[in-house]
Amino acid sequence: MTVEVEFTADGYLRLSAELAREHFPSDALVAVPRGDELWLMPLIGPEGGGLLLKQRNRRGDRSTLIWEALPSIAPTGLRPAVWDHGNGALRVSLAR
Repeated sequence: MTVEVEFTADGYLRLSAELAREHFPSDALVAVPRGDELWLMPLIGPEGGGLLLKQRNRRGDRSTLIWEALPSIAPTGLRPAVWDHGNGALRVSLAR
């Protein structure tokens, strides 16, 4: 199933509450660029480092500052993403 994530102009990644709850329950992840995709992989907890997802509204939507993991020309706006069960990663398209 394809979902959408949002990249903001100021370097944040935004995830819906439902997406974060289902795939990133510890609110911690790593972001790995792979070609024209950004793979977001959940961590067991924040103790091992990585990026922390912070609650941004009452609905429970989450965001994290992600610009350091992005290519020099960072995307903005909504991007399609799909959960890859085999690799345990949310694969976000960076293609324009």
